[in-house]
Amino acid sequence: MTVTTFKPETAEQAAEAVRWALSEGEPLDVAGTGSKRGLGRPMQTAYTLDLSGLNGVVAYEPEELVLTARAGTPMAVILPMLAEKRQQLAFEPQDTGPLFGRPAGQGTLGGVLACGLAGPRRLSAGSARDHALGMEGVNGRGEIYKAGGKVVKNVTGYDVPKLMAGSFGTLTALTEVTVKVLPAPEDTRTLLLAGRDDAAALDALTRAMQSPHEVSGAAHLPADVAARSGVRGVAGVGGAATLVRLEGFGPSVAARVAALKEELGADAVLDREESLAVWGEIRDVAFFCPHPNPPPLGGGGDLGNAAAAPSPAQAGEGWGGGNDASLLWKLSVPPSDGARIAAAIRDRLDADLYFDWAGGLLWVATPSADSAPAIRGLLNGSGHATLLRAPDDLRASVDVFQPLPESLMALTRRVKDGFDPRGILSPSRMYAGV
Repeated sequence: MTVTTFKPETAEQAAEAVRWALSEGEPLDVAGTGSKRGLGRPMQTAYTLDLSGLNGVVAYEPEELVLTARAGTPMAVILPMLAEKRQQLAFEPQDTGPLFGRPAGQGTLGGVLACGLAGPRRLSAGSARDHALGMEGVNGRGEIYKAGGKVVKNVTGYDVPKLMAGSFGTLTALTEVTVKVLPAPEDTRTLLLAGRDDAAALDALTRAMQSPHEVSGAAHLPADVAARSGVRGVAGVGGAATLVRLEGFGPSVAARVAALKEELGADAVLDREESLAVWGEIRDVAFFCPHPNPPPLGGGGDLGNAAAAPSPAQAGEGWGGGNDASLLWKLSVPPSDGARIAAAIRDRLDADLYFDWAGGLLWVATPSADSAPAIRGLLNGSGHATLLRAPDDLRASVDVFQPLPESLMALTRRVKDGFDPRGILSPSRMYAGV
C-alpha cells in the first residue's frame, strides 16, 4: 500500500490535515518518529499524520518543576536538558525503538505520553499519566483544543491529559504537552541478592518494598536473563540476580543501603554507574532486544568504562542469547501471583522472562505464535496481558491488549465517539472497530 504522509509544523496545519481526512472519509495513522509503531494493532491506512515536525521546547521552568514542549520534540533533546538542571522525568519513560530493531533515542515526548509507558520507578513515582499536567491537540472533528494547565496544582474539570496517556493516538493528535519534572537523585545504589529462586526473590522484594527504606526499584532476573546483562556485577553472578534500588541524597542512600543489606542478606551493592546501566536495561527490556551480548560494563565506579561499554539497547544487529523473532508480552499481575504465573508459563511455553515492580510486572519473550490463548488462560482473570511485539499478521489477528468486559468496552466506544465520532484517528489501533 502506498502511504501519503502529512507532516504539519503547527497545530493549525495538523487540524487542516484532520479536516481534509474528514472531508474525504480517510482515516489517519497518527504517529511521531515511528519508534512505537510496533505497539498495538497494525494500521491499515493510506495516510499518516506525522507529528514529528511539531518540534521544540516551548517553556522549561526548573524552579517550578514544569516542562512544556511540542509533541514531536525528541526525548534525546529533553532528557539531556533536564539532566543539566539535575532534573528528570521520574516515571522513567521507556525507549521502545531497540525492541523493534531501531536505534535508541528516537522517541518523542508526545509518543511517551500517548503510549503511557513507564519504567521501574512506576511503583514509587507513578506512571506517565501521573506526570501529565496539560496538553494541546486536535480531536477527530478537526478542532484544536487545550486541557489541563501549566502548573503542578491544577485540578479543575475532567483531567483530559491523563485520559490521553495510553490512548495511542486514537482520541487526539497531540500537538503540545506539559509534564511535571522532579529533581534527579544525587546518588543511586542497588542491592544484589544472588542465586534466589523466583519465590524467594519475590519474597525478598516484597519485604524490601514494605520496609521504611524508600525503595524505588525492585526486579528479579532469572539466571539466563541475568547472564545477558551488560553490567559485570550482574552478568558475573553466575545465576539469578535480585535487585533493589535505593536513590536520594548520598548520606541517606548510604544509611538505607547498609540497613536494608543487613535485613535482606544482600550479597553485593552495585555502584551508581552500574545501577544506572542495569536499571536502563530493565526499563527498556534490553535483554529481549535484537542485539548482540555486549562486553560487561566495568565495575568499581569507573565512569570512563561505563561510557565506553555499549549497553544492549545501544548495540547493533542480531540478538545473541535469544530468538530474534520472539514475541514479547507484558503481564501485569498481583505481585503475590508472580512466581506462580511464571512457573505456569515456563511449564506451558518455551519462554524467557523476568520480573519488575516487585513481581507485579512480568516481561515474557517466547517464539510461540500461539502463546496468546495460553498466556491469557494461565492468568485466568488475575491481571492482564499486552502483546508488545509480534509480526503484523499476528497483531492483526489476536487481541493485542487485554480484552475488556463489555461494560468497559461500551465506555471505551463512548469516549472514542466523544473525541473522534467518525473514527478518523488511528482506528482499531487498540481494539478492533474502535
